[in-house]
Order: sequence, then C-alpha cells, then structure tokens
Amino acid sequence: MRAVLLTGHGDLDRLVLDPAHPTPAPGPGEVLVRVDACAVNNTDVNTRVGWYAQSDDDAGSWDGAIGFPRIQGADICGVVAAVGAGVAHERISERVLVDPWVHDPDHPGDLLRARYVGSELDGGYADFAVVPAVNAVPVDAPLSAVELASFPTAAETALDMLRRAAVAPGERVLVTGASGGVGAYAVQLACALGAEPIGVCQPQKAELVRQLGAIATIDRGVAADAALEAQGLGPVDAVLDVVGGDAWPSLLDALARGGRYAVSGAIAGPHVDLDLRTLYLRDLTLIGATVSAPEVFRELVGLIERGAIRPLIAATYPLEAVHDAQRAFVGKAFVGKIVLDVAGGEA
Repeated sequence: MRAVLLTGHGDLDRLVLDPAHPTPAPGPGEVLVRVDACAVNNTDVNTRVGWYAQSDDDAGSWDGAIGFPRIQGADICGVVAAVGAGVAHERISERVLVDPWVHDPDHPGDLLRARYVGSELDGGYADFAVVPAVNAVPVDAPLSAVELASFPTAAETALDMLRRAAVAPGERVLVTGASGGVGAYAVQLACALGAEPIGVCQPQKAELVRQLGAIATIDRGVAADAALEAQGLGPVDAVLDVVGGDAWPSLLDALARGGRYAVSGAIAGPHVDLDLRTLYLRDLTLIGATVSAPEVFRELVGLIERGAIRPLIAATYPLEAVHDAQRAFVGKAFVGKIVLDVAGGEA
C-alpha cells in the first residue's frame, strides 16, 4: 500500500512517501479500514516539528516521545476491509468514521491511558489503517468521504469543549479561531445545542462565520472584552479557545462572573499571563480539553447523521501531495478543513 511515513521530527522532508509499504493485518478486536480520505490537523504538524516537547531530548507527541517511522493522520473516513478475531464478519464493507482517541479497554474511563491515532498509533496517511473495532463507528450520512473526514478531530474537540464547559441552551459563547477547523465546528455545534456563539476571526472571514450560525463576530486583533462591550454583547458565559497568545487575558475579562473558559489549543502561543485575582475574585473555571471520552464521538456521529452540522472544506490534496497539504495548513490562509483525498474521489 501507499503510506506517508514520518521519519523523525523536523521539516516537511521528514514526511516520505513509501509506495509499497506493507499493508497491516488486524489483530483480535481490530479492523482494517480502507482509507478513503483523511484530514490534516494541528496535531500532525505539531508532532512533526516536535512542538509538544518540554525539552530538546523528549520531543514527541502530546503524550511524550513517539517511535519512528510513524504514519500520521487522525481523521479517517473509510470502509472496513477486513476484521480480526472476535469482530463480526458482517462489519466488512461498513462505512465508518474513526474515533482518533483509542482508550485502554481495561480502563476505558481513564483518559490518561488514551492514545491517539496518527500520533502514538499509525493513522490515515495511507491506503489502509488498523484501528480497534470499537473506534470504527458506522456512519450513515449523504456526504462524501472527504466531507466526513473533516469532522473527527476538529468537531470532536469542539463538542468535547462544549460539554466540558457545560454550555446550556441560551448561553452566550465566545469562540476563538472561529474560521478554523475546531472553531468553525464549535460555532455550528453551539447553535445545535441552543447556545449563542460569537466568533473571533479576521474581518474578511466574518461573513462566513456568521453564515455558520454566529450571532456576531469580533476582530481577532481587538481585545475581546472591549470588542464585546462596544457591540453590547458581553459579558459571555463561556469561552472556547484554541488560540491563546497575547490576547488571552482579554478572553478572561470577557467572561461573566462564574464563567467557564475551555482551551484545546495555543496556535498563537502557549505562554500567557494570568492575574490570579481575575480567576478567584470572579469565580471563573479554567478547563483543559484534550482527551475526549468515547461517548463524545458517538454523540458527534449522531449529530452528523441528523444534519445538525455541515462540513466545511477549504481544499483537497492527493496523498502524494501531503507536503503541499501541510504547507497550506500552516499558512492558515483558508476557512474550514484541508483534506487528503486518499481514494482519489472514488468514495
């Protein structure tokens, strides 16, 4: 099979296409998925460059060092091609979305034991991938493989943040990076849950974010609390943040007393300034969101099947153009998701 191998941390030259990589075989409780499409996400780039490292000698995934070569790609849509022992033969030919979070079967509730497809485990930058059968979730929706592959990481992360922040119908939610993968789905999912999302984005992307369901947008270059006040929109009940960086204090200042701040990314920088008085005097709650529980992904698939959220595709690339795909992803000059069309439009 074709497979793109990450041979070490570094630049794009560390991603090498192997046109004749051995096709893996599913073990007990596993399935072999024919990969039709696989999206690109921040974890792919961050793992490749070693961004998660605390020091130069432990660069790796979000959970520590990883082994090389590694096949990246967490966002898999495909068809079950073979099954391992203990998996019903009837699952062959089933169309599936893969939950990228693989939980310890003996301790499924222990999120610290989870591993990530495309990071600790080989993923979907290949013609085939082996995953636990429980992670290959059947999906029945009138969408292409490319469209479905845009959902797993970004939309699951967004839904997990909303659930952890206990966002309720009628509440007002500020979403940073609202034109990106996670942010765009957070806006849609907030609407689906009955909340009122406000998107933070560049002015030229504001109209599209409003079309996704945002009741308003604010310029990412302006302090969030001041921008909300100027429009009569603040304070908000919750903030969903994937950006971080220098603007971070204004996000807390935008929260109402007792508000919740959930974070799952730091593309503008991981180091922020916190005045502890802001946190405790206003009874704020800070929430980190990385590992999603299995029920979050199954809820997401249900929302997809009901048409509650729609895919937002910025561009597609063939598997052989993975360098171009990751380069475009890093450039951030797009709205939505970048997807590798592994099957070449055949699904």
